[in-house]
Formats: sequence, C-alpha cells, structure tokens
Amino acid sequence: MCVQYLTTVNTDWVKSHFDLALPPSTAHDVFPSYSGPIVLKSHNTERTAIGLARFGLIPSWAKDDDFGRKTYNARTETVAEKPSYKNAWTKRHYALVLADAFYEPNYESGKSVRTRIQQSNGQPMAIASIWDTWTEPETGELIVSFSMLTINADSHPVMNRLHKPEDEKRTVVPLKPELFQDWLNATPETAKDLLNLASIPELIMET
Repeated sequence: MCVQYLTTVNTDWVKSHFDLALPPSTAHDVFPSYSGPIVLKSHNTERTAIGLARFGLIPSWAKDDDFGRKTYNARTETVAEKPSYKNAWTKRHYALVLADAFYEPNYESGKSVRTRIQQSNGQPMAIASIWDTWTEPETGELIVSFSMLTINADSHPVMNRLHKPEDEKRTVVPLKPELFQDWLNATPETAKDLLNLASIPELIMET
C-alpha cells in the first residue's frame, strides 16, 4: 500500500496534459491527512478541474476527519462494495493524483528500505484514485479527499519486489497518458477495465 508520495511542481507537464494550471506549491511529501493536487471531472457540468485534496478519503457520513487516516488506499477488488468507498465509486468520482514519485518498503536486504518509485522517463505520474466530499460539522468547511486505488502486483517486474516477502504484492495505478481522459470519463464498468498492470507506464525504483 502507498502511504507516502511526492507531489509534482511540473506546471508545463500539467498544462500540456490537462490544460489546467497547477496550484502554486513547493514539492513536498504527502502522508495520510496531508493535501496534494488532484485532477477531477464533474459529470454534471462536464468540467475538469484541479485543486488540493486530502490524502485519505473521508466519506460524507464520517463523524470526524480522522477517518481518512485509514482510507488512503482502496482495493480495486472490493471498492464497489466497501461502505467507505461505494458512494465515490458509483457516482463516478474518479480522480488523478499528480505525483513525481511514490514510496514503498523494499525488504530484499533483509530489512525495510524506503524505496522511491517513479516513471523511467522521469516524467510526473497521474495515479488513479477516487474522491469524495465531507463537511466539517463545526465550521461547515467542505473538504475534498481521495484514496488511491490498488491492484495485485505479483507479476509486475518492479512492484513485486516490494513489501514484506510474505505479504501480497500490490501497487497503486499510475496511468499511461493516453488513458487519462478515459479514467476521468469512466463508468464503474469501464473503470475496472482500466485498473490493470498493462495501464501502468514503465517504472523504476531508487533507494
């Protein structure tokens, strides 16, 4: 599972792929409850937008925002049934998280080594995610939050080398650029078809 990633500040890349302006920020690591830029689409207005959202999805019925500390990753196999994610999935709340890299533990040395995963071409990534909104009870603030979707990675040449040897190998799903709009426009049926290892660009890892 992914609990940490590095935001991108590559404004030219974001503009060229989405025709949107990246919110001003410095590159920073994002952990659950931290905020980072995402791209999403309203299916009511057909408008694509970019903005900051919290890492860790907070469903509308959550009592407080601490809920998001345990919902930063959603398994593709069960996302449509889990109460925390079902609303976002069925309402087509599909987003792309903009990142330069993400981090996972590598145990090949016998101990956990924090490992950076990025595209082999050095370009930023857009990671398939779902989003939802939650209203802060005391202030009325509307908070947008997200969860990265994960799939089995047993046969991925990079991602199957990460996590503990006895653990199932899983990965988030950075999408190839030609799939960005397909994801934002997806339905629950077509979204599942995009969440596979073939949709992921070539990745490399660095310690």
